[in-house]
Amino acid sequence: MQTFEVSEPYIDINCGLSESPFWEEKANILRFVDIVDKAVYRVDLDKGPSSLRKTVYESSISITADLASSEDSFIFGGKYGIGVASKDSSEMKYIKPFWSEEEIRDGKDRRMRANDGAVDSKGRFWSSAQCDPEVTKFAPEAVLFRLDLDGGIHRVLTGLTIPNGMSWSQDDKTLYFTDTSDGVIYAYDFEAESGDISNKRVFFRVEEEGRGPDGHVQDEHGNLWVAIWGSWKVVRISPEGQVTAEIRVPTRCPTAVAFAGEDVYITSEAEQEPEKYPDSVRFQGCVFKCHVGVKGRLANKAAYESIVPVLGV
Repeated sequence: MQTFEVSEPYIDINCGLSESPFWEEKANILRFVDIVDKAVYRVDLDKGPSSLRKTVYESSISITADLASSEDSFIFGGKYGIGVASKDSSEMKYIKPFWSEEEIRDGKDRRMRANDGAVDSKGRFWSSAQCDPEVTKFAPEAVLFRLDLDGGIHRVLTGLTIPNGMSWSQDDKTLYFTDTSDGVIYAYDFEAESGDISNKRVFFRVEEEGRGPDGHVQDEHGNLWVAIWGSWKVVRISPEGQVTAEIRVPTRCPTAVAFAGEDVYITSEAEQEPEKYPDSVRFQGCVFKCHVGVKGRLANKAAYESIVPVLGV
């Protein structure tokens, strides 16, 4: 098995919960969020960590993706639903709430928030929403949503607890979806035209207690690179479900992964048990970089036009 060692962060930042790394290929910019701080960071990879810029928004953003219709804004899954935000200012607008009016009256929009998601081959944005640990305890109230191109929002999966990273196979026939609370990455048959999924089965399971699969992306060969929360590492999983490589990082709780060329960028969470894991504290919440010698698959862009508001006017 191939092993990569990372001894120090690329960005020494100590976020509360850094997540959702995303490579803006044309500008060669890495974007990531700190959910706890309601912030989105952008760093010019040609200039390095000194170019890091922080933008704070009025509500938390958990997952982002680029828009096909705009280079100045991005789509996001946030505290209250799906929206669009400016890359260069703190302007944000929600376009679809997660919850019904009845659920909002019941306080669901206050106790929940987005967690992870991705864009499929047709340009549809998928976002999960789970209990917000800043507000309440985890419970099986989480939902995986799909925003269709006509603006309709659909509940694809319900009764989840910690829904997480997702991606699609190279032939676009399989959805890989992470359920951290189960310790499992599930595979589903995927119908690209409709967005429907079926035939749930286990693709990969983390057996160790206190660890779980978190965010993931795929490389050009269809391998999944998965952050294993609680394990001090990211693992590469073959399309057959076998671990074939690992990246060891100097903090316990990596959260998500993104490729930029042949480099992997890894976000992480603040250490929740500092007395038990003191060695994890120094670089908690930081962003790490590892050259792995293989390129990642480029992320799809969200293909909405009529339902996306124009920002800055």
